Amino acid sequence: MTHEMVSTLRPLLAAEASAEAHATGAEPNDLEQAVWLRLLERLDTTGPPVDPQRWVRRAVRSEARRSRRTTRVEQPYATEPADDSGPGPEQRAMTAARRRELHEAVRRLPGRCPSLMAALLSPDDLTYREIAGELGISQGSLGPERSRCLGCLRRLLTPEVAAR
Repeated sequence: MTHEMVSTLRPLLAAEASAEAHATGAEPNDLEQAVWLRLLERLDTTGPPVDPQRWVRRAVRSEARRSRRTTRVEQPYATEPADDSGPGPEQRAMTAARRRELHEAVRRLPGRCPSLMAALLSPDDLTYREIAGELGISQGSLGPERSRCLGCLRRLLTPEVAAR
């Protein structure tokens, strides 16, 4: 595309885009940019248009129609989709990885510890009475048993934490 072609078509394109943009609800600069892009693509494939002014008018109208169709089909979000109120995907992935490591370490514990720790880590938020009933042990022995299991878990995880 020559500098002469650009300087000749720029005022026409600006005027046409401004006139069509109001009816479509699009920004005139967006229409202009889309038409310039179409012209560059055309130059790469078929060469310059025979009648550039006519081509610009038709291209602007075509882009305006495309913009109207897009506006009818696409609906804006009521709120921003990127809600920063919660953790992002990276943080969720890291949390899930730590949770998997913890549950893997719990499964390696000796004796009744895996079932006791699984019950304590349960998303059901079980009470001591429910845990004791589930495991078939007295409610009074849960505290000391939990302490022993947590000590074992701490010893298991200490080398992994130190390695980091």
